[in-house]
Amino acid sequence: MRDEGYWSLMLAAAADRDVLDPLVGARALFEIPSEMVYLDGNSLGPMPHASAFEVERAVRHEWAEGLISSWNDADWFALPTLYGDTLAPIIGADRGEVVVCDTTSINIYKTLHAALALRPDRRVIVAEGGSFPTDLYVIEGVMASRPDVSTRLEGRDGPDLLDLIDADVAVVLVNQVDYRSGRKRDLMAVTEKAHAAGALVIWDLCHSAGVMEVGLNAAGADLAVGCTYKYLNGGPGAPSFVFAAKRHLDGIRQPLSGWWGHAAPFRFDQDYAPDPGIRKFLCGTQGILSFRALKPALEMLLEYDLRDIRAKSVALTELFIRLVDETCTEYGVSLMSPRAAEERGSHVALRHPEAYASVQALIARGVVGDFRMPDVMRFGFAPLYIGFADVVRAARILEEVLAGEVWRDPVYRTRATVT
Repeated sequence: MRDEGYWSLMLAAAADRDVLDPLVGARALFEIPSEMVYLDGNSLGPMPHASAFEVERAVRHEWAEGLISSWNDADWFALPTLYGDTLAPIIGADRGEVVVCDTTSINIYKTLHAALALRPDRRVIVAEGGSFPTDLYVIEGVMASRPDVSTRLEGRDGPDLLDLIDADVAVVLVNQVDYRSGRKRDLMAVTEKAHAAGALVIWDLCHSAGVMEVGLNAAGADLAVGCTYKYLNGGPGAPSFVFAAKRHLDGIRQPLSGWWGHAAPFRFDQDYAPDPGIRKFLCGTQGILSFRALKPALEMLLEYDLRDIRAKSVALTELFIRLVDETCTEYGVSLMSPRAAEERGSHVALRHPEAYASVQALIARGVVGDFRMPDVMRFGFAPLYIGFADVVRAARILEEVLAGEVWRDPVYRTRATVT
């Protein structure tokens, strides 16, 4: 183990960097225990202070007092597009191209069907074999209603996703940042390759929105989905979002034709006529209280420059990787994430045979990361509330857990339902 002198030097250097950090004041906007190093914002972001007040206002005034009038007076019915326009610049989209609604799984289902309908002469979906499972499960659900459609999976049907794209492919469903390794895809390159073959792309932004410049329109992207409860800090159960480029809106259709997506929902027509704009991706009534918790998080993020956020993300992850290299590799840890910063998102994945128990031991010591099967420890570095001193503390405690084989304690080895 490294001696006290080593860690004192690392901590002093980190403290100096924190003083110069342009984002240093942002942590005070969140509810995070002062003694905790929270490195799990890539799974669930912490609560902004303002979210509690926003939800209380929605409950005590808009619901309790305004009741049904709040659909108009508090803009409840308009929230999906109001918040969509707020979110748009965070992912590089324009007003009228983003709607906040439903869950990521539901929105993947909608966009897959929509993309297939735009390419009626094609029958192949390309995706990553190592994608987050819900993406693959939803593809199976789409194929259940479209038995003419087949899949090509990276890792099963070929080693490189780009090589699977040809003139038979209707749509490519791909994550900008891999949920386990943190590997970052080149959004521009994948989109260009798909378009050259005549295919469309749906980008899953769950692990990129909020910590980097996504650049959807700059890359000519077609469709995208993402969640708001990770780096966007919208809270558990926060709504998902859909992006559709304006050039597709006239002709695009999605299969869940509920009344909120109707062009004139309060005419209560017998036949469905889709809204001409992005609201056509709506289906039914939205969870207004969850929407209200999201509002302050989106507005807060817009106060900061995404270039500063990405630069700090890179610096935090590089520091953590360097410290792990210097202090932990002798204890069986290996880096799963890419070493090159331009190929990495905002979380770092490490492999260790006792990953689950090690993460539990870390959590007991105030460093909160998470575990992914079969042997992966993930640590998310959200620049708005993680500082350089936090990184040093996390690396030091990780070394203590591994060097001391603290993971052997039976209390850390019992698997909980949620891992």
